[in-house]
Amino acid sequence: MFLAMDTVFDQCSIAILDSNGQVLSSHTETGKRQQTQQILPMIDAALSEAGIRLTDIRALIFNRGPGAFSGIRINTAVVQALSVAHDIPCVGVSSLQAIAQCAYQKYGLPQVYSALDARMQQVYFGQYEIAVDEQSAHSIMQPVLVEGSKSTEQLLDYDSQTEANFPIVGNGASLLTLNEGQVCHDDVWPDAVVIGQIGIAQFMAIGGTEAAQALPKYLRNQAWKTLKEQGKA
Repeated sequence: MFLAMDTVFDQCSIAILDSNGQVLSSHTETGKRQQTQQILPMIDAALSEAGIRLTDIRALIFNRGPGAFSGIRINTAVVQALSVAHDIPCVGVSSLQAIAQCAYQKYGLPQVYSALDARMQQVYFGQYEIAVDEQSAHSIMQPVLVEGSKSTEQLLDYDSQTEANFPIVGNGASLLTLNEGQVCHDDVWPDAVVIGQIGIAQFMAIGGTEAAQALPKYLRNQAWKTLKEQGKA
């Protein structure tokens, strides 16, 4: 069994899945104001609904970002605490990869650019294409890597244009300048089920990490500082 969670996409979303990606319990509460109060009771409710305990969980899967700093901090802190308390490995999933996976499931798009509004006149951005996971035979969106790079995730300024004409998905899609004939879908919003499906494939391929290595990914330097400390207030 796997426990997946997301508080990055302006929601509190919890899901429990088996190793085949089948959903045993899934609940999502929209809005981010009550996430710190919602997340632990929602985890307890999901475990109860699935008829299992935390000791039955094989790995804890979480949205590692990039995205809203407070949302990343909440689910990362919860995963780290549960991992230490119950000796359960962790799996961090990219929010941009989750957007791409959701777009594939919703629209059948085999290759996309993911774009998430980063505020401050920028978007978080990455390129992904479908690949069949050999362990589960499920189709999982994977990052398209340029030579010498480990990731395509980056920050782009509003109104930037992409090199290729692949569809752009996510709530940052409409903030970029489209090429002629390029399609965008800004209504793609993943939940913990999508996070879990990607995380299970990742865990089966390379395993998980201990709590100390379950780290967030912000992309923006000094994201943990206040606007005043960043010199932007």
